[in-house]
Amino acid sequence: MVKQKVLDLANHIGMKKPGSKSAYKPTDPEYMILEPVVTDEMAEVGLCLEFRKPKSAEEVAPLCGKSIEETEKLLWELAMAGVCFVNKIDGVDKYWLDTWVPGVMEMMVNNKENVRKYPQIAEAFEAYGRIRGPMTAGNFPVGKGLMRVIPIETAIDGETRRASYEEISKYLNEHEIFSVSDCSCRTSREIMGEGCGHLKEDMCIQLGHAAEYYIRTGRGRQITREEAFEIIRKAEENGLMHQIPNVDGPGKTHAICNCCSCSCFSLRTATMFLNNDMIRSNYVSRVNPEKCVACGQCVQVCPTNALKLGQKLCGEIQVIEERIDLPSNSEWGPDKWNPDYRTNRKHVLDSGTSPCITKCPAHIPVQGYIKLASQGRYTEALELIKKENPFPAVCGRICPRPCESACTRGNVDEPIAIDDIKKFIAEQDLNADIRYIPKKRHDYGKKIAIIGSGPSGLSCAYYLAIDGYKVTVFEKQEVLGGMLTLGIPSYRLEKDVINAEIDILRELGVEFKTGVEVGKDITLDELRKEGYEAFYLAIGAQAGRKLGVEGEDIEGVISGVDFLRNVNLGKDPDIEGDVVVIGGGNVAIDVARTATRAGAASVQMYCLESREEMPALEEEIEEAISEDIVINNGWGPKRILTENNKVVGIELKRCISVFDGNGRFNPKYDENDTIVVKADRILLSIGQRIDWGKLLEGSKAELNPNNTIKVDPITLQTGEPDIFAGGDAATGPKFAIDAIALGKEAAISIHRFVHPGQDLIIGRDRREFKAFDKEYLDLEGYDRIPRQRTKPVDGSKAKQSFRDLRPTLTEEQVRKETERCLSCGVTVVDEYMCIGCGQCTTKCKFDAISLVRKYDEANVSFEELKPIIVKNVVKRKGRIVAHKVKKVIRGKKKASVK
Repeated sequence: MVKQKVLDLANHIGMKKPGSKSAYKPTDPEYMILEPVVTDEMAEVGLCLEFRKPKSAEEVAPLCGKSIEETEKLLWELAMAGVCFVNKIDGVDKYWLDTWVPGVMEMMVNNKENVRKYPQIAEAFEAYGRIRGPMTAGNFPVGKGLMRVIPIETAIDGETRRASYEEISKYLNEHEIFSVSDCSCRTSREIMGEGCGHLKEDMCIQLGHAAEYYIRTGRGRQITREEAFEIIRKAEENGLMHQIPNVDGPGKTHAICNCCSCSCFSLRTATMFLNNDMIRSNYVSRVNPEKCVACGQCVQVCPTNALKLGQKLCGEIQVIEERIDLPSNSEWGPDKWNPDYRTNRKHVLDSGTSPCITKCPAHIPVQGYIKLASQGRYTEALELIKKENPFPAVCGRICPRPCESACTRGNVDEPIAIDDIKKFIAEQDLNADIRYIPKKRHDYGKKIAIIGSGPSGLSCAYYLAIDGYKVTVFEKQEVLGGMLTLGIPSYRLEKDVINAEIDILRELGVEFKTGVEVGKDITLDELRKEGYEAFYLAIGAQAGRKLGVEGEDIEGVISGVDFLRNVNLGKDPDIEGDVVVIGGGNVAIDVARTATRAGAASVQMYCLESREEMPALEEEIEEAISEDIVINNGWGPKRILTENNKVVGIELKRCISVFDGNGRFNPKYDENDTIVVKADRILLSIGQRIDWGKLLEGSKAELNPNNTIKVDPITLQTGEPDIFAGGDAATGPKFAIDAIALGKEAAISIHRFVHPGQDLIIGRDRREFKAFDKEYLDLEGYDRIPRQRTKPVDGSKAKQSFRDLRPTLTEEQVRKETERCLSCGVTVVDEYMCIGCGQCTTKCKFDAISLVRKYDEANVSFEELKPIIVKNVVKRKGRIVAHKVKKVIRGKKKASVK
């Protein structure tokens, strides 16, 4: 049933004449937001209030025909609901109406009790901008919108044409009373279950009369000016941008909002409706391509996706959208909008960007840290790396380096020694006095459990710890590091390197519990009862696979991963005589080289693949050969030979093909072509499997046919909502860098999951990268600086030691090697989409991006706005006609050229 008086009040607030064509209907958000909390009696009083003309109860009472006492009570109820302002003026409470947005709707959402009790309030606030927003397209001149972006002040330091109304400090310094409240937009999104992970608490600042109102009605808490500046600083550090209500008159406002594009209803004007002039500041971003290294930090924080990564070596193929049609010169309907803006954000131009950041599974900004290293800024380089990879010292020693394989410099001569540079940078992380410890961004305090202390689990713990969660890592072994510690030999990865990077997690407050097998010693349900709100399963693939041939269960046949684990734990490896290793991957190489060091008289490897097909890295193969390990290609096990229940040898059969016509693993053999090889020990390294134990008992999590756990490919959530999983347990055996990348994604999902109303997908950076097409490269005239190399390790010496004897590049070599980078990526700006917030400039470490003043427009009061809009609407109609004519002429010219 429609509350007619409440509908009348809605029209009164919106200055609509009831019954007119523009009057609100009961289905409109202006009525829907009032309906749950405004009674007929409240509406009767509200109808006697005026726009921005304060009235006391004594003045209102005769107008509504109620006693002063009843009028005072109803006015206060309206103020508490958020329908009107109240301030004490000359010692008397006075009330007045304001605009719907910014104004009444935010105030109503900021009544925490009502918005939770009546989700309709949140839904109406969201609907208002979605329904009314299209009507504003092209009609508001720059600087005259209802909300306006204010650039981050450091972004316009030194600007010669600065105006005080563009400075946050101006508004904070000219007011005396301040309050802070939750963000109303993000509150609405949360209530609707569409939160983006940017949390709402203590984010928006009110000034002057608005602060008084918020404090008195419990919407916000009073803060000092110093606290307000601190909130501004924290918002900027966390990638948020500033907007102000823009209808109070030139250089005036009553609030400062700290906004994110994925939830803000004002920014939706730009991100969904692409009507950017409605909210933009007077500035736009400009990139200096000579300084830019495409690190992508600016791209990540740009609220409107105006910045994307591109490239600068193939200019003719770089596709940048040409904006001919704009709201100011074209009819602007749904065909011009971007309704999926919360899920279709792009990181890279369709024509691609640098291959190094693209091919890295964690998308580490390679160009960025190489440039910082070239300038001797090693701590900053380490900080940049750790935004995506908390373990650069580890990866600098064991990474398969897909970035180098794809490096554009390789098209000139040889790829950049990316991993060696990273290893040099990361050396300082091994020194407790100078290592980089990230600053905590929040203090959420919620308890999260990580099961498994391998690279993926540790990565997830690292990023959750930075956000201030209470993270506990449970590890069933007595040592930390998972396969980093137990599966990789010390001659490739010294244990003190792993421990040094794990120590940083301890400094961030991560708790470790070793010797605890979850599922056996304690269950997930028991951990839930202890207050853990989410779990990340990262148990790795630490069990070996069997061959399925005769004799493999006999004494002397050992799983390669078990062998490596025992050696790394300091246990007697029981290796003697002639050793045969079955397998051709990197782990098989590790097993063989470890057997050599552990006392084997001879080590031979047998694998199905040809030398060219072997999955092991070429350099690993060469190092094994240098240590006198014999690699025999094209042979597969037929049976294991035994005497007196002990291994004496192995019979192998010729493998004639490994893969079928579709590229699937499907080996074919010549059963008649066999050999017998004498062996005292046989080490099986044909793959790894996952041992779940009792971990998943009683849960809804499901397993795939290959025993990996089923997870959502983006969120990593399993069938049990509070359980997430990643690393080898979800993907099958991959490299550490792949596991690390998933650990970060899991931390993002868990952060959202443990806060009510946050969606795991909306507003999420999909991290989708594409490399540019090298076919169009023009590489004439480049230098021929040779790739810097460390001295090769003597295999005869290496095989006698478990120490990592590989040297690190010298500082001089790093300087020379970084000079070889072609810096083939660059950030590209769509100036129309840029709204001039300045967030990009705060993230750039290279002074490559700046705000440039493009407009010179100031705001006006709401009362003066209508004639300005009417005048602009008339001009726009003329621009639309002229633009249509130009497009026709342009089309004819293009057709004649073809």
